[in-house]
This record gives sequence, structure tokens and C-alpha cells, in this order.
Amino acid sequence: MTAPATTVTPPTATTALLAASGLHKTYGSTAALAGADLSVRAGEVVAVMGPSGSGKSTLLHCLAGIVPPDSGTVHYRQQEMSSMSDAERSALRRRDFGFVFQFGQLVPELTCTENVALPLRLAGAKRRAAEERATHWLERLEVEDVRHHRPGQISGGQGQRVAIARALVGDPSVIFADEPTGALDSLNGERVMDLLTDSAKESRTAVVLVTHEARVAAYSDREIVVRDGSARDMAALA
Repeated sequence: MTAPATTVTPPTATTALLAASGLHKTYGSTAALAGADLSVRAGEVVAVMGPSGSGKSTLLHCLAGIVPPDSGTVHYRQQEMSSMSDAERSALRRRDFGFVFQFGQLVPELTCTENVALPLRLAGAKRRAAEERATHWLERLEVEDVRHHRPGQISGGQGQRVAIARALVGDPSVIFADEPTGALDSLNGERVMDLLTDSAKESRTAVVLVTHEARVAAYSDREIVVRDGSARDMAALA
């Protein structure tokens, strides 16, 4: 994978779309996060890197409001997420956030079109309108030809493109991508990253990308390195 290197100034507290400060999270006697900070502005792609067990996935889950930190704060559009109820955070994830996982996590009983339309249907959209919007994104991600197939009938690369279409269909402000190319070969991984980052930038959607691969991180605007539960912004250290 290749992408032009750019230097981007880290966002400040007032310019950040999403910002975490001083996050701590412990599971039993294991400290997954130990004072981690991270911020991302609208339309920015931020790669969160680190070895296995460093805390990068826990950081993503805290940022998305899936897992509450033991201490520290996460602000989205300058509103602290800990002040929201569980129902409000769930609504926020449906409305403003999109998710791409390593193995796609598509619903096997649904067609690809139905999988992509699912977030819209859960938000109350009519079936026809939701599936028309889903078809648009399947076309954008170059998998319109598998729209009537179920996940078990398509390749891994096609499945990840369908998963990205599902993440983008609701026009989210932030996409959380956890090792989105981890189950793909290099050629499919490159195409998935091209489509993910190009589509996100066109939509001014921020991407928080968890990866341990430098070739995937090369698609980001900035890199955050997580080690022993703390996060370092490589742009700030440059």
C-alpha cells in the first residue's frame, strides 16, 4: 500500500470532533489503558497503532461509547459521553457512528443489500428507501453485483466492502475500523483501504483506524502509538 506522507497538526480541544483525555481502564489486575489521550477532527483519518495487548482496541471501544472508562473523559462534539444515558449512547452509535470489524460481522441470514440497509431500518427508515440507499453505497464500494448474495456466498474482500458500505450508509460523523484488512491478502487489503479512506474523505467522515500494520497506517493523516496503555501522537513528537 502506498499513500503520500503529510504532516498534520493535532486538533485542539476546541477543534476536535472526538476527544479522549486521561483514560484509564482496568480488567481485573490488567491495566488496558493508563492515561490515554486521543483526538480527531472531522474528516481526519487517525491510525491507532501498537502491538497486541497494548490497549488500542480498548481505546477504540471507549471512544465509541461501547465500554466506559474507569476514569478520564470522552467528549463528542464537546459533550461528555459519560453524562449520557445508555439509551442515549446507543442512539449516538446508531446515528453518528459507523463500525467496520476485522471479519465484517455481516448478518449471515440477510442479503448484502439487507445488511447495508440494516442501520437505516433500525433507525426507522422504510424498506424501499433504505435499500435504495444501500444499493447506492454498494455501487460506490464496487460490489453492487453481489447485492442479492448472502455473506457466505461472497469473498472476504467483497464482504469487507459490504461492511464499509454498511458503516457509511447512515452518513456517520465517525467510523471506527478495527483491523479492517486483518483477514485479507495484500491486494484486497489495499483496495479496501483505498475505498474506505476515499469514501470517508468525500463524506467528511472521520476514521479511527486500529491496526498493527504500517502499510495500513500509511493511509492515515496522523498516527497514534499505544503502548502499555498510554497513547502518543507521532505528529506532536515530530
